[in-house]
Amino acid sequence: MEAYLRFANDNLWGELWPELSLCLGALIVIGINLFSKSSNFHDRSGNFAILFQFLLLLIHLFDYLLLRHTFDRHSFSGMIKHGMHEDIMRSFFLLSSLIVSILAQSFLRVRKLRIGEFHHLTMVATAGLMILCQTQNFILFFVALETVALCFYPLVAYNRECAKGLEAGIKYLIFGALSSALLLFGIVLLYGVGANPEAWGAITPTVGQVDGFSFSALYHLLSENPNHLLLKAGVVLIISGIAFKIGAAPFQIWVPDVYHGAPMPVTAFLAVSSKAAGFFVLLNLVNGPFAGMSDFLLPLLGFVATFTIFFGNLAACSQKNLKRMLGLSGVAHAGYLMVAVMASMILPGSSDRAVWILFFYLFTYLLASFAVFGIMGIANVSDDAEHEFSDYEDLAKKKPWAAFSLVVGIGSLAGIPPLAGFIGKLLLFSVAFETKLYFSLTAMVIGVVISIYYYFGWLREICFHPRPVFEDDEPSHDSWLGSENSGLIKTVILSLVVASIVLGIWQGSIGDAF
Repeated sequence: MEAYLRFANDNLWGELWPELSLCLGALIVIGINLFSKSSNFHDRSGNFAILFQFLLLLIHLFDYLLLRHTFDRHSFSGMIKHGMHEDIMRSFFLLSSLIVSILAQSFLRVRKLRIGEFHHLTMVATAGLMILCQTQNFILFFVALETVALCFYPLVAYNRECAKGLEAGIKYLIFGALSSALLLFGIVLLYGVGANPEAWGAITPTVGQVDGFSFSALYHLLSENPNHLLLKAGVVLIISGIAFKIGAAPFQIWVPDVYHGAPMPVTAFLAVSSKAAGFFVLLNLVNGPFAGMSDFLLPLLGFVATFTIFFGNLAACSQKNLKRMLGLSGVAHAGYLMVAVMASMILPGSSDRAVWILFFYLFTYLLASFAVFGIMGIANVSDDAEHEFSDYEDLAKKKPWAAFSLVVGIGSLAGIPPLAGFIGKLLLFSVAFETKLYFSLTAMVIGVVISIYYYFGWLREICFHPRPVFEDDEPSHDSWLGSENSGLIKTVILSLVVASIVLGIWQGSIGDAF
């Protein structure tokens, strides 16, 4: 009886109040749509979602900064870990979800798509991402991961009148199912060996009975058996499943097609939140249960990172569709971030420097990506999937504020000083040099140089007219005539741009962690 009481007392639901609040808000949003027939109420459901997430982010930051300073605590019998890094990622996902909701409001209204259901799925997916980054048990890990996936499947194919969107949804479903199968197979192998190590010729750790799903127990098992074939196979399968989620080569095949067909706010959501969650999970695994196999994992991750950097940048050079180009550039960014994960495995102690660099890079990527996708979302292009270079021709004269925002966002993604993306890449170079990852460092430098080609091709279209204009010429297609956008969207995009500039010049107390 006492054991049951201890188990019940360890279920600290109050520690998950941001996730529970987000799910409650999602239910209210769908309820507003369900019990109202007026389209005006549909707009109100979106406004409520934005206001609710904004207040939730403020309250969470207040709670995180002022009230709860006791980090590295566990709840639910060790299945969930609460700490400084986890709280940072919770704030990251709340901020990302808020920006996606703001960018989507006008996008959905113009294209006459249902507003309430979109915000409901976005908020539930965000709650799943927040739990995913706190899990310390593979059962909860898989449940949270599939919750997020089940939200993204309908979001990718949200525009049912777009053939490319439906195609993207089917492809994302197929590849998502394949990645989940690989992940689950790897978890089963680890559990099988952990539950009965003697039957599989493994050495039983001295800590006692092994829970094949617990991260802490698996750490001891893998540390005692770093060369066990089945355990190695399980680890590789799990890493492969995560590589699908983050779009790392050779599991990146779905990225350009899904980015191409998905609605613009969903593309931004995938590019930022899904990628960030995958990398934080990978960071937790390689420095947690898989730490005992670091000698085996480092060359494997090094190969994947290098292949990802070169493939993403080289494939992006030949793209004419901007959404596909950004998807492949996101593949290259996945390779850069993987170098930070590798550095965290090499640095002594808690590896805090590499982790903070990873966080900084993710936040700079958030600022730049949402600025770029935000401008693309308000472009009056007839087909959301077909954003071409010509749609942004001479934009600096047509919409100066939009051109300025795009230039800053693209420049930050390319790593041009004095923008935040430049500092992020510079920090990655420094930590790669410090950990003697010279091969990966060389790949990153070459990758950045290659990326200048396709990023600056877009900047040329934005800032200059590609050819002389004569009186007899027919007027070029102007995708910016009559585009509808709200003051809130302008404010958010310009805030992201200003933040990219400020973080590139002055990092404040954040720089002390580097």
